[in-house]
Amino acid sequence: MWGVRMEFVHKPVLLKETIKSLQVRQNGIYLDGTAGGGGHSAAVLEQLGPDGRLICVDQDPDAIAVLRERFGKDRRVSIVPSNFSEIPSILRELSIEALDGVLLDIGVSSYQLDCPERGFSYHTEAPLDMRMSRSGPTAADLVNTLSFAGLTQILQRYGEEKYAKNIARAIERERALEPITTTVRLAEIVKSAYPAAKRHDKHPARKTFQALRIAVNGELDRLSDGLEGGFSALKPGGRLSVITFHSLEDRIVKQQMAQWTQGCTCPKDFPICVCGNLPKARLILRHPVEAGEEELQENPRSRSAKLRCCERLENQT
Repeated sequence: MWGVRMEFVHKPVLLKETIKSLQVRQNGIYLDGTAGGGGHSAAVLEQLGPDGRLICVDQDPDAIAVLRERFGKDRRVSIVPSNFSEIPSILRELSIEALDGVLLDIGVSSYQLDCPERGFSYHTEAPLDMRMSRSGPTAADLVNTLSFAGLTQILQRYGEEKYAKNIARAIERERALEPITTTVRLAEIVKSAYPAAKRHDKHPARKTFQALRIAVNGELDRLSDGLEGGFSALKPGGRLSVITFHSLEDRIVKQQMAQWTQGCTCPKDFPICVCGNLPKARLILRHPVEAGEEELQENPRSRSAKLRCCERLENQT
């Protein structure tokens, strides 16, 4: 049973830079695929005129409730409880053919981290949950049922955890005694699996919790689907802006945008192009934008944020 919903406060990261990158048109149609508490959405709405339109998408029921409170009376806004990986079907339901811009702010929100009952944080005692949508298998389900190989793979792939095998063995050993159902217990198990000399650099459980969260929510697969769906939905000249918070996400975004901006792929010694490949996009930001010193002081969680943006080119499919 979930507790009473706390106020969904989320300080939007790289707000000015993100809105600038989208180049919001007054009568445009925009989609915020990770609307959260509505920080970025509110800034987009400030730029829209009376004929503009904004689609706010989020899979978290708490976020949807707050979005309805903030924007429910604004006729320009459509609020959709869904995941941004479903952009094509969302647009079909709304009878929208194309978008002028898409914003994706990837990862866990400050609210989700700070709400103990959600189980995202290793700092407070809570059920080991980590579900953004509050549906489907929990982190506890994975921790208590996956094989040693399965646990190791998740920790290595999604957490880039050097001590994945040690941690997986410790989890296997401890769950045989009693199911692992809370955040603090898992954090202590992970800490015990770390070499003593490495336990004080950063919290030992940080990478494990990241890996489990990504696995529980299928984040990387959904990111790939969201990028494809969001870009395909853009009008020529429309922009896709993406904020990531760790290297796995950023690598996917960087590589996908590089693929869209690539032209001819023929070998260099070919006298003429035979592949016919034309770039589908151009980069708006040649290098990712990161938080400045002032934002870092106001919001330490912005330290790992990176903003990338590309624009769909004319007549490219």
